[in-house]
Amino acid sequence: MTGEPSFFEIGVPDATRARTFYEQLLGWKSHETKPGGPAWLETGGVRGGVHDGDEDRWIGIFFRVDDIEAATRRVRDLGGEADDPGPETEGFGRFAFCRDDQGVRFGLHQPGLPQSQA
Repeated sequence: MTGEPSFFEIGVPDATRARTFYEQLLGWKSHETKPGGPAWLETGGVRGGVHDGDEDRWIGIFFRVDDIEAATRRVRDLGGEADDPGPETEGFGRFAFCRDDQGVRFGLHQPGLPQSQA
């Protein structure tokens, strides 16, 4: 459904440490995408990701859209800022980082087709 939270991202200096923290705190399961580094997070709800090398230490939420190009244009029309959407990532889709008209960070996510349909 358009507008529902579809993904979140946690940016930290040390992804392995963050994965351990959230696994122990919330019972999440992590799946490494690179040994000792980034991973996607199985939460029992919205899927998440954790990546390292981010000294800003942030949690970002991504909202599902059906047409990411149209959605980023709409953000700009409403006085917000939107990066150009990135390329399709297999098994994930496309996303764009945005800020609303007050400067609050969020993201837009256009899910890709399931791998069997791609």
